[in-house]
Amino acid sequence: MLSGCSVSSLAARFAFFPPEPATYAVRKDEATGRLVASGVPRDNAMDVLLVDTRRGNKVVAFYFRNPCARLTVLYSHGNAADLGQLYDLFVQLKVNLKINLMGYDYSGYGASTGKPSEENTYADIEAVYQCLETEYGISQEDIILYGQSVGSGPTLHLASRLPRLRGVVLHSAILSGLRVVCHVNFTFCFDIYKNVKKIRKVKGPVLVIHGTDDDVVNCSHGKELWKLAREPYDPLWIKGGGHCNLELYPDFIRHLSRFIREMETITTKMRLKKIRQSLQPTKRVHRVNTATTTTFTTNCCCRIRASYLPLMQRRLLLLQGLLQVLLLRRCALMPIFIWRLLFWCLAFRFFLLTVCSCLSDSSNYGHKPLAVREFRIMLMTD
Repeated sequence: MLSGCSVSSLAARFAFFPPEPATYAVRKDEATGRLVASGVPRDNAMDVLLVDTRRGNKVVAFYFRNPCARLTVLYSHGNAADLGQLYDLFVQLKVNLKINLMGYDYSGYGASTGKPSEENTYADIEAVYQCLETEYGISQEDIILYGQSVGSGPTLHLASRLPRLRGVVLHSAILSGLRVVCHVNFTFCFDIYKNVKKIRKVKGPVLVIHGTDDDVVNCSHGKELWKLAREPYDPLWIKGGGHCNLELYPDFIRHLSRFIREMETITTKMRLKKIRQSLQPTKRVHRVNTATTTTFTTNCCCRIRASYLPLMQRRLLLLQGLLQVLLLRRCALMPIFIWRLLFWCLAFRFFLLTVCSCLSDSSNYGHKPLAVREFRIMLMTD
């Protein structure tokens, strides 16, 4: 049977399709000593870089400078293109959005060395980000990560580790590799690009762009990622858009430009204030005896005071821990019905403790009967 790592490597073979042959090549200009790319137009505002990764590969990156730019976009492309094919798009984005743009090829793509894999793409984007910091002095506060299709994997990987990013753009993004081919609602250990888990760790604004007629990555992927984002920006669902043609729609550049302009004006202080406001729950006040007030959690279906929630959570974790220990130390000689009986006894005990905790506030619900108090003491001390 294949292990999780073996299955993951096998899945990676069906996830990456680098153009063969590469559409460009990199060489050193003898006159200037700088790296230049053949197969694409010569551009004095573009730097060609060769970046070393922690996994021993060398990846090629194109850095496009715009003198009017205030922000830099780090672009991770899809699984069937290289920098030579994306050159024209990068130039248009640089001009229309007034940004600096860093695009790179994954290991095994274009003139980059190595072989494409999930872990290599993570190492690739980390190395390119460090290059932006060290070579160009660009901090994460001035960077927007952009991930298209499979590029959403390394984009969310890096975004989940950078708490002060200016923003994230997910273009035809995937929930995970397996969910593209199988409509499942759970994650296997051998799945690749588990974006469904990493999106929850992204602290900056997230813009999701997806075509409604995408026949490669269903639009439901983008909608689910938008729902899971902690700070979602107004999404763009392009009606009739496919997987590789969203840039042709006028709404694409218009909506993306509005996002960039808002990210330019927002400050860290404004972002923190907005996050605090979104996290602060709406409180409802209930008056008791016209003299005292008690605050309850929003949308409560039962009268449980917020002060008891930590106690209930601790008891639930204790119950889960006990059950795990019992299952791990289960003796093969003991009949299964005894373990089932013990499970239900512990569950019933937890239920009674929870009910007694909810009834313990005598100031709001009146004094408990003596039998209830004595029964609760018995449960706590037996």
